[in-house]
Order: sequence, then C-alpha cells, then structure tokens
Amino acid sequence: MRFEGQSIQCSMLDGGIVELRFDLQGDSVNKFNKATLTELGEALALIKADPDVKGLLVTSGKDCFIVGADVTEFVDYFKNPEDQLVAWILDVHKLFSTVEDFDFPTVTAINGFALGGGLEFALTTSYRVLSSSAKIGFPETKLGIFPGWGGTVRLSRVAGADNAIEWIAGGEQYAAGVALKTGVVDAVLAPEKLRDGALNLLGQAIAGKRDWKARRLEKISPLKLNPTETMMVFETSKGFVGGKAGPNYPSPVAAITAMQQGAGRGREDALKIEATAFARMAKTPTAFNLVTIFLGDQFVVKVAKKMARTGAKVESAAVLGAGIMGGGIAYQSASKGIPIVMKDIQEKAIALGLSEAEKLLVKRVERGRMTAGEMAEVFTRIRPTLSFGDFKGIDFVVEAVVENEKVKKAVLAEVEEQVGEEAILASNTSTISITRLAEGLKRPENFCGMHFFNPVHKMPLVEVIRGAKSSERAVATTVGYALAIGKTPVVVNDCPGFLVNRALFPYFAGFIKLVSEGVDFLKIDKVMEKFGWPMGPAYLLDVVGIDTGHHANAVMAAGYPDRMASAEKTAIDAMFDAQRFGQKNGKGFYAYLPDKKGVARKTVDPEAQEILKPLVRADNSASSITDADIVDRMMLPLIIECSRCVEDGIVNTPVEVDIALVYGLGFPPFRGGPFRYADAIGLRTLCERAAKFASLGKLYEPTARMLTLAKTGGTFHGSEVIQ
Repeated sequence: MRFEGQSIQCSMLDGGIVELRFDLQGDSVNKFNKATLTELGEALALIKADPDVKGLLVTSGKDCFIVGADVTEFVDYFKNPEDQLVAWILDVHKLFSTVEDFDFPTVTAINGFALGGGLEFALTTSYRVLSSSAKIGFPETKLGIFPGWGGTVRLSRVAGADNAIEWIAGGEQYAAGVALKTGVVDAVLAPEKLRDGALNLLGQAIAGKRDWKARRLEKISPLKLNPTETMMVFETSKGFVGGKAGPNYPSPVAAITAMQQGAGRGREDALKIEATAFARMAKTPTAFNLVTIFLGDQFVVKVAKKMARTGAKVESAAVLGAGIMGGGIAYQSASKGIPIVMKDIQEKAIALGLSEAEKLLVKRVERGRMTAGEMAEVFTRIRPTLSFGDFKGIDFVVEAVVENEKVKKAVLAEVEEQVGEEAILASNTSTISITRLAEGLKRPENFCGMHFFNPVHKMPLVEVIRGAKSSERAVATTVGYALAIGKTPVVVNDCPGFLVNRALFPYFAGFIKLVSEGVDFLKIDKVMEKFGWPMGPAYLLDVVGIDTGHHANAVMAAGYPDRMASAEKTAIDAMFDAQRFGQKNGKGFYAYLPDKKGVARKTVDPEAQEILKPLVRADNSASSITDADIVDRMMLPLIIECSRCVEDGIVNTPVEVDIALVYGLGFPPFRGGPFRYADAIGLRTLCERAAKFASLGKLYEPTARMLTLAKTGGTFHGSEVIQ
C-alpha cells in the first residue's frame, strides 16, 4: 500500500511493515491541524484494509515528532457549544483508537519534541522508542485545558496514576532519561540509531518475542487500583495541585478529576469522561485568555524575527556595569552561546556579577538541566574586566550602570570611543529618555534602549526603545540579540516610562490615592492578589525598591503631570523619607525578617502603618470603598494609559501591550492582558465605571478611542483573536 498526502505519507517496507511518516508540507514542524487529522483517517483506513500488513512504524520527516495540535485552530473550535466540542473530541478518539486496536503491533520512533497531541498519538502504539536528545510532555494545562485526545486515560495506564498526575498537572517537558524511568517510553537510543532500533523492536513484536497484546489490554482496561488506593492517589493530588495552581487555573485539578472518574472504567467510558471534562475547560475564560497569550506570543516573536533580519548578527557582546543586573545579562547571553565581556570600574561589582551568574548556573546543574562540564563551558564565555581592553571586536554593548542620566551619558560616550563604528550601543534604562541619552554620542543612530526586567533570567520581556535618532539597523540588531538570548522583544517609541512603566505608574497612582483616602494598604494588596496579581502594589514597590520607585515616580510625574503628579506627600514619598527602601534594606511597606533558614520573609510591620497615618485626608472615605471599587481604582488608570500608548503611537498593537504587561509586569495571565480584560468587561461598562470616579481627575478619564468603542460596542482587539 502507499499513501501520499500533504501531511502524511505511507509506504510498505520489507516484512509487511508499513511506515506512516508525519511530514507536514510547508511547515517546519508537524502538528495536528484539520488537514492532518483528515489525512490520518484516510491513511489508517487504507492500512486497516490491507491484509498484508504485519506491523506499523510511525516516524517523522521533521526534526521533531509532533508538537501537538494546531493552537491557531483552537479558538474556532472553542467557540462551539460543549456538545459539539465533545463530538469533535470523540471523533479524534475514534481515530487514535484505530491505531491502538490494530491486530498487529505498532511502534513510534520519537525523534524530537512530542508534545500534547503528539505524545497522545504516540501512546496509542504498542511501544515507543525515544531519541536521547528528544523531550516529551503535556503542556496543555498552561493553556487552561488538559490533554483531551486520550492523554489522561492512556498515560495513567502506561506510566501509573502518580506519574500521569505529575506530567499532566505540571505541564512540563521531560528529557529522555525521565521518560524512560517513568515508563512513558520503552527505549532510548542515540538519534542515529533510532529508526533501526524501532524497526528491531517492531520485528521482535511481530515474531512473538514481545507480548504487545498484553500491552494493549492494559491500556484499554481499568486502572489496577482498589477503591482505597484510588481515593488516596487522586484526592491527595487534587489537594496539593489545587493549592499550587490556585482557583484561577482550574484545569490541573479538572484533569485529575477526569482521571479519577475514569480510573475504574474501560477505555471507551474513560475517554468519554475525558472528552466531557475537556470541553468544559475549553469553554472557560481562562482557556480563551491563555490560548490568546500563546498566539500573541507567536505574533510578537514573528514580528520580531522579521525585523531582526534587517539587523546585524551579534557574535560578541559586552555589558557595562556588573552587579546583579549585569551578572544576569551576562548569564543570559553566555547561556545562549554568545560570549560577553562584563566590565565595571570596581572589583567588588565584578565579583557580585560573577557570583550572580555562577549562582544561576549552579541552580541549573542542581536541577539536572545541565552538566558541570556544560556549566564550566558557559562560565568561560563570561569575561570580566576592569578596562576596555579589546572592546574593538565587540558587536553589541548593553549599558547597565546606575539609573542616573549624567552617569549613563558619560559611560556611553566613553564606550563609543572604544568600539568599532558599526557596533550597536543599548541602554538598559527603565525611565530615562533614549533621545536625551543619545545627545552626547557621535553616532546616535547606532544607539537605542534595551530595558531588561529583573530578575533577568526569569522575566521574558525586553523593551527595545527607539529614540529620535535610532536607526532601523540599531533597533533590528537589538531585537535580534534579544531573540538570540531567549527573550521576547517588544519595540516601543521613546517616552517617559516607555510602555511598561508608563502603564504601571498610573496603577501606583491609583494605589497612592486609595491610601490617602484611608484604605489600608494591606487590604489593597489582598484584593489585588485575589484579582490575580502575583503581589499587591505595596509588596511590589518593596520588591522593586522604594528608592527606585520614588525616582521613577518623579520621572513619570514630570512627564505626565496632569495625571501622575501629586500636590501632596504620597505613600511612596513617606517610605522614602523614612529610608524604608523595601526588601533591599529589610523594611518598606512590610518588614523582611529572616526565618529559621535565614531567608527574609515578608512580615506586617505596624510602624509602616503609623508612618502612613498622617497622609490620610480629613475626609476619610475608606469605609465606603468596596473591594470592587479597589479593583476599578487600580485597574482603570492602567487600562486607560495602555490605550493612550497605542493612540500615541508608542506601541503598534493591542497584542503587544497584552504580551508586554503579562511578561514584564506579571499581569494575571488568566485574564489575558489589560486589553483582553477590558474587552471581557466591555468598553461601555468600563467607561461607566470610570465616570463614577471622574472627580478623581485625569487619571480616570477614558481616551477618545475608548469612548468611541464604548458607543459602537467595539473592543480593543476587534473581531480578530490576533491582529
């Protein structure tokens, strides 16, 4: 038999073995889209009808196996009613079960990533052979759903309930050694031996040397757990996973519940339970928002890659200013294979920067993500220095010295003399105008902003700031370097605060006004953390540093006095004057006291509340302010400022705003970003809420664009999921 499709090709090998190869034409990866599923049905029907077939080998024509379902099609599917979603899922189940029910053995050769639906399909075959360089897993919970094509049913029976719960609820990718140890795969081989090894295993099964029918029976039967064991395994896991995921991310617990309900059933009943539970999760706002973040990320990266093509490739880099930030940048560059010079004028700072990079590398070794040898190799790519030395050969320089305009200008002018004429300079600044920083440079066209977020190794966003004289080559090269070191760059135009801080400080301004009206900052933090922020505004200011926040707040107030300046002393001013700088000196809005292990822990400090009491206005209105009011008072200024940023041309699209604030600020991902959140509420409702606070000034005044959308029933994102 032979089948030639656009996604799947089948051919007969020696000994009655059919090879089914996934090779999606016109794409760099294999994925299950509508066309692939249709072709799979056609190919499997031909295989099933051929009496000469004795075994099936499943392979990939790409560098990966299958990365999962085509997420771009999810949103359309998820618009369907639940019963239609269930019907679609059950159709895929029938397709996959066809492979499992063949009356001959089957083997999958997994040569690269097998994620989500790709791994679910591999689990239908009798055996799985994995390349030693491959990774597999179920990332679906990170999209607000869980494996719905048989993953909860088959993995729990192949690898045991405990392993299935960990793999599915955690949403992580696993290396070959872990996959073999947990029983998800049957063998791990070097990439060059994978195909022959898979064929050899299939030959053994065909010859009766392996009991593949017993394997199938185990997969289609109930789990071998008695009622007590079932209760202990699943109930304990639901409590732990639920506590870790939190109420805003229901899919991990839903996956465990589906496994639990299907544990005592045969395959068909268990698959129906999974399909019903999956459809329910797919219809949640969390799933919609997390899928749109995934698609938004793809959009932003696609835009960045296109831009990067017009820039220069960075072969060697340098960071000016060591310390924790410089060390973080050096680590990020070196770990992605780009050598970097780390320069400072003080040996103490150099030592701190190296210590930061070493600490991050040691953690990766301890977690099994790299070997000691690989760590040493990465560390040698970081070259510390107190002098400019051979800077002539450096392609790209990140200036990351103290947030002081005069100091930065002096350092940038100095380094410009040390590098070649084609080298690009970028300033890691959070507030200072890139246009002003370029004033003292001889080649301002080779300069732009590159704002990293702290901690560098964790925060995916980098703001690339275009100054008035920045060339497209400089911006494109910076974007390319950001991509090369594993960051997600968003290009913005120069203005006070750029995009992220310009959106953040109206949020802080809302906080300041609430405190001045007598609302306890502890309550504000609690409400906003319940809303979904990883930390409330007071705690966030402590983490950022009150001194840093005080400086940035002054910059923002000067830039936007009509809505961000305060005629009265603010809560930030009070903490700064009291030299309570947050975590860095152990006291801010909270105190930070060491626990038994010496780790500083946030603690309520009555002294902080006493410091704030004089700021409360005589017309204290705290008693009338509800939790819903607190959310609106905090969120409306942020959303309005984001709208201004788009209308002012600071950033191009609403998608980039959502991604930037999720990746740079920790905006609650399950809400999809500020514009997705606004669209979900409705612009008319938002503007009505803003009108309620009109007396508080410009901070709560919707933009002209918002008012137009409110009148017409429009949304920030329009009718498209991704613009």
